[in-house]
Amino acid sequence: MRRKDREVTDFDTITAIIDQCNIIRIGLADGDFPYIVPLNFAYTVSGKQVDFYIHGAMSGRKYELMKQNQKCSFEMDIPLQMDCMVQKKDVTMRYQCVMGTAEITFLDGEEKQNAIDKIIMNRYEATRHFDYNKKMVAVTMVAKLTVIDLTAKVNPIGSGAD
Repeated sequence: MRRKDREVTDFDTITAIIDQCNIIRIGLADGDFPYIVPLNFAYTVSGKQVDFYIHGAMSGRKYELMKQNQKCSFEMDIPLQMDCMVQKKDVTMRYQCVMGTAEITFLDGEEKQNAIDKIIMNRYEATRHFDYNKKMVAVTMVAKLTVIDLTAKVNPIGSGAD
């Protein structure tokens, strides 16, 4: 990381950033160009291990690429504000972000159902007690992204380190 002054190494701070994010973008290998997909997600933390859970159709480009290569990169961010610093005649974006790499595991059976009910649906108050169509589980892909590498970076509001 070039800007070490913006690096976040405290694990609790990193998970606090993750908790504020609603979208994870995963990068999948697709020949000469990566394929980037924005997804909603849920996550668990066990010790210092973070696992993300995503879902989608059991067909299509994302699903096929995930089957071909069970590795991905990911990114999530919180844009805070554009900061025009008149005295310095400089401009910077204030943000928080988390990035890394993960291994993809497709879930099925009871593990898949538990991930939907206890992790994915439990992430938001609106879905916590929602009576969803359980028949859709059979045709829904649920994947666990086991984080291998995790980094975070912030450029906070009020920071003069520009």
